[in-house]
Amino acid sequence: MKNRRRLAAAIVAAASAAVLGLSACSGGAASPAASAQSQKADITFWSWVPGIDKAVALWNQQNPDIHVTLDTTPAGSNGTYAKMLAALKAGTGAPDVAQVEYQELPQFVLENDLVDLGPLGMDEQKDNFVGWQLSESTYNGHVYAVPQASGPMGLYYRKDIFDSLGLQAPKTWDEYAAAAKKIHQADPSKTINTFPPGNSAWFGSLAWQAGAKWFGLDGDTWTVNIDSPETLKVAQYWDDLRKQGLISTEPDFSNGWYSDLQKGNIVAWPSAQWGESILSGNAPATSGKWQVAPMPQWSTGGSFASANWGGSSTAVLKGTRNAAAAAKFALWLNTNKDSINLLIAGGYGWPAVKNGLDGTALDQPDPFLGGQNANRDVFRASDQAVNNSWGWSPTTASTYTHLNDGFAAALAGNGTFVDAVKAAQKDTVADLQAKGLKVRAGQ
Repeated sequence: MKNRRRLAAAIVAAASAAVLGLSACSGGAASPAASAQSQKADITFWSWVPGIDKAVALWNQQNPDIHVTLDTTPAGSNGTYAKMLAALKAGTGAPDVAQVEYQELPQFVLENDLVDLGPLGMDEQKDNFVGWQLSESTYNGHVYAVPQASGPMGLYYRKDIFDSLGLQAPKTWDEYAAAAKKIHQADPSKTINTFPPGNSAWFGSLAWQAGAKWFGLDGDTWTVNIDSPETLKVAQYWDDLRKQGLISTEPDFSNGWYSDLQKGNIVAWPSAQWGESILSGNAPATSGKWQVAPMPQWSTGGSFASANWGGSSTAVLKGTRNAAAAAKFALWLNTNKDSINLLIAGGYGWPAVKNGLDGTALDQPDPFLGGQNANRDVFRASDQAVNNSWGWSPTTASTYTHLNDGFAAALAGNGTFVDAVKAAQKDTVADLQAKGLKVRAGQ
């Protein structure tokens, strides 16, 4: 606990507005010994990204002196992160390079488990990345991971069903609610969407779009503002739709949800750019019936606001004996055009490099979306409109669990979605305090 308090005292305000910076005592810079390289190196890489094996094979073909061995891990698994953190603590068994989701980075930085990539080539490369994605990997001016991909959001909707009801794609959340009512009245088997009680990452993205900022730093004190007016507004909105019976509450990515997509019972899904692969892969018979519109707005007349759902980075872990070689691979993986094309072909998401869309398989009309080039028409602007005030905490996974539990309780008749958000606020404050960190509720 004393060590934790010393660490807490060392936390300073982040230079990046989007991600919360931890000085983590030593700053995470690689020692000269760790950076020194022999002429040849063997690198172990943990990742779950589809198609990344092809990019690794290309690297190995082009770089015979730095061989990368890929170990495939479960996608976005907390078990994978726990295994990684345990190996780092034990000093053995950890990979040199690892796929780490943006929201998981703070816990690794808190434990001083990541190599500062700035002196290893990132300082020269960082202007090549989309600003808000770079900030997701930046802590107190130090870049601890190479941004890889994200999920700028848009609204997938069944254009054929909307057209049959005389509806346009909703430009505001009020219009979305009105469409939800008309859709359900026309056919009670249909709802505009589901509110997935076990997917608080999706809910967090909607709060992000509404202007919420769940975590911040004031000197060495964490601020927790999950129950902000913006988040409560989002919670109340979806609870009102639920109480009116205008949405379902089945889990997303479940068999029932896939079935409803196939039958046309889910009509409009606010989702990330990678959502197209979910729809086309699980409801192929609906090809040509979907299109994508920009995210509905909470108000009109202001700047367009979007958000991100998902995304990950490539980090070099402390303890590697080949930090420079590992950093060289991580940068190549996410900036080399051939590598990016291979990753895109595998369906890895929205590229973090600037203009990463241009000339790739993403930049073309999509038959599943009725010939729409949604990536150029919708998601490019969405990526540019992501609010970069959002940040994560070292206990984000626990926050999601608290929200999931609260939403499930509300569905069982115990409280409301607003109550779930307020409870998650209190529980998250307690989680951070349990780590020995200074915490204040509110901005």
